[in-house]
Amino acid sequence: MKKVAVIMGGYSSEYEISLKSGQTVVTHLPKDKYEVYAVHIRKDNWVAVIDKQEYLIDKNDFSFTKNGQKINFDVVFNAIHGHPGEDGAILAYFEMLGIPHTSASFDKMALTFNKKNTLAVVRSYDIPTAKSVFLHQQDTFNLDEIITQIGLPCFVKPNRAGSSYGISKVYDKTELQPAIDKAFKEDKEIIIEAFLEGRELSIGVIKYKGQIKVLPITEIISENDFFDYEAKYLGKSQEITPADIPEEIATRARMTAARVYEVLDLNGVSRAEYIVVNGVPHFLEINMVPGLTAASIFPQQAVAAGLSLSELFENAIEMAR
Repeated sequence: MKKVAVIMGGYSSEYEISLKSGQTVVTHLPKDKYEVYAVHIRKDNWVAVIDKQEYLIDKNDFSFTKNGQKINFDVVFNAIHGHPGEDGAILAYFEMLGIPHTSASFDKMALTFNKKNTLAVVRSYDIPTAKSVFLHQQDTFNLDEIITQIGLPCFVKPNRAGSSYGISKVYDKTELQPAIDKAFKEDKEIIIEAFLEGRELSIGVIKYKGQIKVLPITEIISENDFFDYEAKYLGKSQEITPADIPEEIATRARMTAARVYEVLDLNGVSRAEYIVVNGVPHFLEINMVPGLTAASIFPQQAVAAGLSLSELFENAIEMAR
C-alpha cells in the first residue's frame, strides 16, 4: 500500500487556506488503497500530524519515526498554496530525492507562479491576454505613463501571490500609488494590468488517466467589484457550474484552456481564469494548486464532470511523477 504524504501549510499568507485544502485531500483519499499522512510544512519545522500528535520530519530523506519505526513516503500530494509548494521550491527537493509528486515539475511550477513569465509564454503562442506593465520594487516609474499605456480602470497585483492577496482595482490616478504600495507588501514584483470588460470564466484542467481533460466551466459573478478574497472565500460571489454561456464561447474557452495547459507543459491539477471579450477568451492567470475546500471552485467542477473527490485525488496520485 502506497504511503502518501499530503503536504499543506507553507510559508505564505495562504497557510490557513492550504491546511483546509490539505485536510480535504486527507479526508477523501481512499484509505483502502493508500496510507495517508497529513504533513504540515512550516517555517520552523515540518511535521507529520497523526491523531493530533506531531512527528518531526527528517529533511535528509523526508521521513519520520514513530514508535521506533521509520516511515518513508512513496508519493507526495502537493496542497500548498504559495511558497514553497506552488512555486516549485519544495518540489525540486522531492525531485532530488526521487519522490514522485502530484504537481507539474518544479521548473513549470516556478514558471506558472510568476505571472509575468507565464504571460510571456502564453502570448508567444498567440493566446489573447490583457495589456500589462511589470514593475520591480527597485524600479523608478511614472504613474501618468502607466495610465497612458494601460488605461483606467486597471488591476494592480503581486506578481507571485495567490488567493487575491494584495490585489486592487484602480479607477483614478490618486488610487494607483496606494495600490502599488499594497501589492509590494506581498511581493517585490508586481503586475499592472488593463481592465477587461466581459464575463469571467474559471476553467479547471487536469491530466486524467494520461490525457488532458478540461472540466466543466465556471462563470464567476462577484458581488464585490472583482473576484477578491471575500468573493473567493466568504461567499461574496455566484459561481455557476457549468456556466450558462453560448456553446460557441464554451467550445472556444475549452480549446484555449487545453492549449494553455499544453504549451506550458503541465501535469496535475490546474485552474485558470479568463475574461471573454467580444466572444474571445483572454487568459489572465493560472493556479497550479487550486483551492480544494468546500468553498472552492475546482471541486465543484470535478463533481460537475462526474468525478468524486476520491476519484480526482486518486487520479492525481496515480499520475504523480
